[in-house]
Amino acid sequence: MWAYAAALAALPLQTHGRLRRVLSLGVPDEMWERIMNSSVSVPGISDDVLSAWRSTRRDAVGHMEDVCRTKNIWVSVRGDTAYPQPLVSDPHAPAVLFALGSLQHFAHRRVGIIGTRLATQSGRHFARTLGEQLSNEHVSVVSGLARGIDVEAHVGSVRSEGGAPPIAVVAGGPDVVYPPEHSNMWHNVAERGVVLSESPPGSTPEPYKFPLRNRILAALSEVLVVVESRSTGGSMTTVREAMKRDITVMAVPGSPHVKPSEGTNDLLRDGCAPVTCVDDVLVMLGLDTRRVGGSQIGRLPPSARELRILDLMENRPLTLDEIALLSGVPIVDVAVVLGTLEAMGWVAHSDGWWEALTR
Repeated sequence: MWAYAAALAALPLQTHGRLRRVLSLGVPDEMWERIMNSSVSVPGISDDVLSAWRSTRRDAVGHMEDVCRTKNIWVSVRGDTAYPQPLVSDPHAPAVLFALGSLQHFAHRRVGIIGTRLATQSGRHFARTLGEQLSNEHVSVVSGLARGIDVEAHVGSVRSEGGAPPIAVVAGGPDVVYPPEHSNMWHNVAERGVVLSESPPGSTPEPYKFPLRNRILAALSEVLVVVESRSTGGSMTTVREAMKRDITVMAVPGSPHVKPSEGTNDLLRDGCAPVTCVDDVLVMLGLDTRRVGGSQIGRLPPSARELRILDLMENRPLTLDEIALLSGVPIVDVAVVLGTLEAMGWVAHSDGWWEALTR
């Protein structure tokens, strides 16, 4: 039965709405036979689309079954017992889901962590720390494995020993790693949790699929945390999907001088709750935070001299020369202080820019 559902999802010109329509008319094997019978019409499906569907390879069902078995991809049809419970009542739930990993990982509490691909070092650090701390508290991190904030949240979640399983929702097939440099993390998430998609194996992550992916990510989240986002960033699509579903949206405050904080600060201005540490999220989930261990970053406090340098970077990244100029400290001494602060976890640098990790 599942192989027919997978083959239906892989038909040319298939869309989320058409697949839901087809499977609302009958079980997968019956609908497959009906579609392939050129003398039978399908209500709500145009003749042009039916013609394209009927041009597909005749062994499509067997081929899809072989692909899924070979790649260890699970297929779940809405209404199956294995179908993720949080999506069952969603008005726009996918008719068919493909999973790399286990579909049994939805019993834990779940928090979505999203944000810009062009994240600051501070934002990446916060997402990574929050992901690890939530996982330590048996809360699954839901994210999209995209560059920037998304993948950092999952880096943190898989770093947690014995923590909650991570959940990734992707735009292409669960076997199509995107972006390519996330291959190791992709497999780590699949091994410890699940990589989920409504796109069949082999599907490329085309641009129009990302907003569709975002509705699933939002629907799986009990709370959605935006770490960094521009005011018109793609993360705001997920925020809107969450708000449609009355899912609580929280945001991490950021400097008004930093572009990636525009969207999160807008959310805070509009009434979203702030996230300054993991306790804020746990309280929103209604969990007891007295057991939380390591909710504060375990770093040695900076000395007075180091704090003076750190304070200069509070609002924006600076170059070594700028720090020396603003502090009045010789550049060699500044370099030594920055090296110490980096080793302690208080600063990070990228392409010559130094940034405080004070959150």
